[in-house]
Amino acid sequence: MDIIEVIASEAASITIAELTADKPRERLWRCGTQSIGDAELIALVLGTGVRNRPVLAVAADLVQSIGGVAALSRASPHELAQVAGIGAARAARIAAAFELGRRAVEVVHHRKLLGAAEDVYRCVAPRLSGLTQEIVLVMGVDVRNGLLDIVEVARGGIAHVEVHPREVFRPLVRMAAAGGVLVHNHPSGDASPSREDRELTRRLREVGRVIGIPLIDHVVVGDNSFRSIAEWMGVDF
Repeated sequence: MDIIEVIASEAASITIAELTADKPRERLWRCGTQSIGDAELIALVLGTGVRNRPVLAVAADLVQSIGGVAALSRASPHELAQVAGIGAARAARIAAAFELGRRAVEVVHHRKLLGAAEDVYRCVAPRLSGLTQEIVLVMGVDVRNGLLDIVEVARGGIAHVEVHPREVFRPLVRMAAAGGVLVHNHPSGDASPSREDRELTRRLREVGRVIGIPLIDHVVVGDNSFRSIAEWMGVDF
């Protein structure tokens, strides 16, 4: 058997699993995040190894030296940076990843409740204050009216903004919302709903009924004021 046949024989004996054994990214795509170990997840955050040390080795040493993932999540960037192969940039990346996880958990377990139009106003007033153009936001809520997320769906001029139902309901579908609240501002400062505002509300309520995500309210925000179109139309929030 010549050298070419030997190489071909050895190559044929290598399985896909062996080829990707040290590649957590490829395994994550094939099997999902639940199939990835702690060190491998950290390796994905780190991205690359250091000289003469592959990223998996750096990640495994980090987890071991800090004392496990729970301790790692509480470690400061300064502590992380002291571990061999980490440094300031990688420490910041790891700390940021854990902080994102904490914030996601906090949102799930400490959701703001939108029990009335005033609650909606308090959530969005800082975001809409002082704007010189109309902005349309959609707020997704769960079955208990807990806030899931706030997404900007349209941006217009001083007195008009074009709103498409697909742009309103697309983020609600993605966040698996039980209902939605539309919000937009009037740069003029007068929060009174216009005829166009009321017509848009009716149209979106019909779309919501069809797709199974009801539009609970449409709140118009002015200067230190707000109006609920649901109340205007005699619909319970």
